[in-house]
Amino acid sequence: MLTNPRGRAWVEVQADALLRNVSTLQQVVGPGSRLIPMVKADAYGVGLSQAVQTLETTNPWGFGVATLDEGLELQRLGVIYPILVVSPLPPASTEAAVEAGLQLGISNPEALSLVTDAAERVGRVAEIHIEIDTGIGRAGFNWKDASSWKRDLDHAIELGARWVGSYTHLHSADEDHDTVLEQWTRFQEALRQLDVPDSVLIHIVNSAGALRLPELAASAIRTGIFLYGGRAGVGLPDPEPVVSVYARVVHIRQAHAGDTVGYGATYRAETNERWASLGIGYGDGIPRLLGNRGSIVIHGCRAPIIGRISMDVTVVNISEIPNVSLGDVATLIGSDQDEKITVDDVAEQADTIGYEILTGLSPRLPRIWKELDEQ
Repeated sequence: MLTNPRGRAWVEVQADALLRNVSTLQQVVGPGSRLIPMVKADAYGVGLSQAVQTLETTNPWGFGVATLDEGLELQRLGVIYPILVVSPLPPASTEAAVEAGLQLGISNPEALSLVTDAAERVGRVAEIHIEIDTGIGRAGFNWKDASSWKRDLDHAIELGARWVGSYTHLHSADEDHDTVLEQWTRFQEALRQLDVPDSVLIHIVNSAGALRLPELAASAIRTGIFLYGGRAGVGLPDPEPVVSVYARVVHIRQAHAGDTVGYGATYRAETNERWASLGIGYGDGIPRLLGNRGSIVIHGCRAPIIGRISMDVTVVNISEIPNVSLGDVATLIGSDQDEKITVDDVAEQADTIGYEILTGLSPRLPRIWKELDEQ
């Protein structure tokens, strides 16, 4: 455990575990498929700058983001690999993205026109990836109509656009085998109608898809949650934990039978108890739903969360744990002796997914990276 001597709460990130998760995926898909690590949302909450520095050592194809600002931030960090914006951009962002040399996911004819017009104005070649909707429904050219919108794509290429890649999004790879194959079949039919050149990068599977059906890895895989220590799906291998969340005990109280704690007084002591307040709350990204249902670990022992979680404070019952003192460190995600709480454990208790837990960790929690040479 890395400690933050002055901090009330912090996040620790294990760079070596992140790299081992990369290695696992590389071994699964083989050398013929390159990795496109998704680093959107501050690299899933772990810290963009350090994540990119670590991931660059693995020689990825490039990096995936969701917004113009995320792509520009990667450039400011000095990233020399291709930067792909996978989500549709609003029209007002198109020219800046093309001028910056970002590669853009294109999901409709209007976006093609915007990109080619912007490229002519700024004197740059527009590098595009064609997104094909095979079932997720939120963006992309309809796979059924590939032959009809092929004219728009051909026209964009005639105007100077460079067709770099083509991709789709899997909607249920974390849960289901058959839908992945169905979407793959649809994607292949669309590619056949488009007469895709061999030079075009094909990327369809995410972390779950790569682990479930590695034979569909194609030219590259877009991987996110597994890299950062979140479970990719049902029945799939677990990643190595990457993120830990710690908080210090900032107050200890001897409570008596009948005492209540937290807003709404949703917890009442039935006997004399000992309570510890931790310097962390929902303002730091700890789900409020964990109140009266979640737990933490301190001194290697579980302590239940009692009452509603406040913006800045979480209260736990330490009646069964001796020698807890002010300043002691509690583990909300991570390991302490033989006890462990994973990102997905917290997500399950909070009726959500690991993605939301990681990306919801507040910027006011310092990210402390454990470097490769630290023991």
